[in-house]
Amino acid sequence: QVQPVESGGGLVQAGGSLRLSCVASGRTFSNSMGWFRQAPGKEREFVAIINWSGGRTVYADSVKGRFTISRDNTKSTVYLEMNSLKPEDTAVYSCAASGRSWTVVAHTPRDADFGSWGQGTQVTVSS
Repeated sequence: QVQPVESGGGLVQAGGSLRLSCVASGRTFSNSMGWFRQAPGKEREFVAIINWSGGRTVYADSVKGRFTISRDNTKSTVYLEMNSLKPEDTAVYSCAASGRSWTVVAHTPRDADFGSWGQGTQVTVSS
């Protein structure tokens, strides 16, 4: 499997917006895809997941209403639109694919059900 490649991170002021992209290919992209994040000194946490068709999504409570996950299968790309950013959103954001069924990954999203991790992209939100 080919590792996904994330981009779009950067430094933004609180209240601002960023759009992250994750390009994957082949079998890696032919699955449910997820965004996770890890802040310094903290464990990696779930942010959002999307199923193969893009018709189903699940969000962490901390980002619900502010972040939107989407995918363009013609471009093998998953996006994370982030609005109303807060300093606590500062983290390295990574995308990954899951070979598990949607029912499983959506019930309790966790990084253990995902593989083929990208290197991540840094998002820093200043206050």
